[in-house]
Amino acid sequence: MGLGVTRAVALTGVEGHPVRVEANLADGLPTFVVGGLPDTACAQAPDRVKAAAGNSGHRIPARRWTVNLSPASLPKHGSGFDVAIATAVLAAMDVLPTDLVGQVTHIGELGLDGSVRPVPGVLPMVIAAAAAGAREFVVARDNAREAALVPGITVRPVATLGELIGLYGALASGAEPGLRAVSPEAEAPTDLPDMRDVVGQAEARAALEVAAAGRHHMLLVGPPGAGKTMLAERLPGLLPALDRQEALEVTSVHSVLGELPGAGSLVGRAPFVAPHHGASMASVIGGGSGRVRPGAVSRAHRGVLFLDETPEFRRDVLDGMRQPLESGEVVIARADRHVRLPARFQLIAAANPCPCGLGYGKGLACTCTPQARRSYFGKLSGPLLDRIDVRVGMLPVSRASLSGSGGEASAAVAARVLGARERQRRRWEGTPWSVNAEVPGTFLRSGRWRLPAADTRDIDSAVDHGRLTLRGYDRCLRIAWTVADLAGADRPHREQIAHALALRNSAGVAG
Repeated sequence: MGLGVTRAVALTGVEGHPVRVEANLADGLPTFVVGGLPDTACAQAPDRVKAAAGNSGHRIPARRWTVNLSPASLPKHGSGFDVAIATAVLAAMDVLPTDLVGQVTHIGELGLDGSVRPVPGVLPMVIAAAAAGAREFVVARDNAREAALVPGITVRPVATLGELIGLYGALASGAEPGLRAVSPEAEAPTDLPDMRDVVGQAEARAALEVAAAGRHHMLLVGPPGAGKTMLAERLPGLLPALDRQEALEVTSVHSVLGELPGAGSLVGRAPFVAPHHGASMASVIGGGSGRVRPGAVSRAHRGVLFLDETPEFRRDVLDGMRQPLESGEVVIARADRHVRLPARFQLIAAANPCPCGLGYGKGLACTCTPQARRSYFGKLSGPLLDRIDVRVGMLPVSRASLSGSGGEASAAVAARVLGARERQRRRWEGTPWSVNAEVPGTFLRSGRWRLPAADTRDIDSAVDHGRLTLRGYDRCLRIAWTVADLAGADRPHREQIAHALALRNSAGVAG
């Protein structure tokens, strides 16, 4: 009889939890039981482990095996526990040294032939285990570069269970095979769409620059063909590259979804996610009937979420965005747990002015009744619209715009955006915020940040006459600070605040 103990990691959403894997060999009727709330894939591990061990030259005796995944109250999902279970079993059989395997975290799936296969979500698993003190990891060879993105650890890649057994033999003899932390390679830059391709729409281009500089949410309202989608697709090219912490957060989400850009590379640019207007609540917000998976709002973390034809989305899906727009995360409630998913994205919503799309501009034959117009935009609730900072109305492109020269290139606009971001970073250094869109209104309306009444006269009057809500007032202040940052001013004056109020109301949406 023997006991083998090693380590693994359970993944809940994009958050890892260290797990102690215990395998006990005892006399009794032949059985192999896995406890600790395993799902179907995890509960099937015994069959894979027995076949893989037998095909690797170490037949598991037909006796009573009990495997415990602790903490037992934490749900365990997927096949990533196979290698850890096999390691604990082989340690209980005295095939592997128990003193060595107890200090190593094992992640990987086993094939029946003994091959060790990669699993999704290795990066957040390793980050969580390293934060809990783990320093040595055994992973599938195809996951090694991803795991080695975490500093301060040693990754030991294996391709087969037999190779893992040989690895521990080498470790017992004093050798130190393994892959140390690698220098993370940023995702190779792709050819991003350029702003010079946008014809006309000078006001919308300027508004997009303000939105990029302060990370403000934005609504574009205009007829088909006005350039709403073109502008939204060019926003990632205006945003600064992700810093290391942001890149790790974004790469972790893509790792869980199995959408990494390449082996051993971080996602270095702000992601751009554009779900279809028929998408379900689970695909946009996140969730699922069993394992909770990140939705589009989490895929767009630290990047851009673009909703084209926003009024065509389901009302409950749109209202489900209100929480992440405010808090930067999604909380999925289940009967036995709450799963938190990162969702600090920048929303760009596009809409036609009416169902037929021809409600703006001269000479356009709009056939929609007033009731149809109200019903169309009624899908965008007041609380959701109130959370969108910049709201811009766009007119059809004129023939004169077609004959004119193109606008500025993305590189020139991105340079100004980067300068404005640097001013914000220095201003809010030492606070929980890094950009103007994150700063609470109470903070901007008090102390040294409170602007003189002479400068805020326009938005004060708008609040008094019911044209602006208190949340809208605060968002005008945030936009004004961003406009001032782009202009290189120390603080907003009445001119910048009037500009902010215009950006707030130019789409014809109150509040």
